[in-house]
Amino acid sequence: MKKYKITPSQIAFLAIATALNLVGGSIALVLKLPFYLDTLGTFLAAFAMGPVYGMIPGLLSGIISGATTDVYAFFYLPVQMITGFVAGLLLHSENRRKQKALLALYAVLITLPGTIVSSCITAFLFGGITSSGSSIIVQFLHGMGMDLTLSVFCVQAITDYIDRVFMISVATAAMAFLPDMILGRIRHQHNS
Repeated sequence: MKKYKITPSQIAFLAIATALNLVGGSIALVLKLPFYLDTLGTFLAAFAMGPVYGMIPGLLSGIISGATTDVYAFFYLPVQMITGFVAGLLLHSENRRKQKALLALYAVLITLPGTIVSSCITAFLFGGITSSGSSIIVQFLHGMGMDLTLSVFCVQAITDYIDRVFMISVATAAMAFLPDMILGRIRHQHNS
């Protein structure tokens, strides 16, 4: 059985990643954007440290945000964790050139599981209305006669995908600027 040992450098990196999620999410919330901007830290952790650590910034930022600024964040913790895990599975790699070429595909694969879960949460728990700016679009489509669950899923799929492409692109660019020495310190380590 493998044990994970976390280092002080990794803790610091995860704290910064959590803060990035909080700042991005707060900007989107205040401006009522139809996008979320709350996964930059999640993607950075997933890229550098893998799927298990990719879940941590989303979990922590969701708890902090839910307790301080946006109670809806508590309900979407599973989405944050799924996003971090899937991103870590797909993007934790040394081959950055391949990742850039497949960015659109990776964004779809990362988006789909979280979109299914978040659409169910939004439609069944909140009737399509949350703190996100995308709720306006959902209500418009529903008012035009589209089924509520379908309108939530369509809007969620589009906004999630655009958000993920943007956040993955920013994270990829940021990773290119991190020195190898720092990356070496934050890569996950297995201890038997």
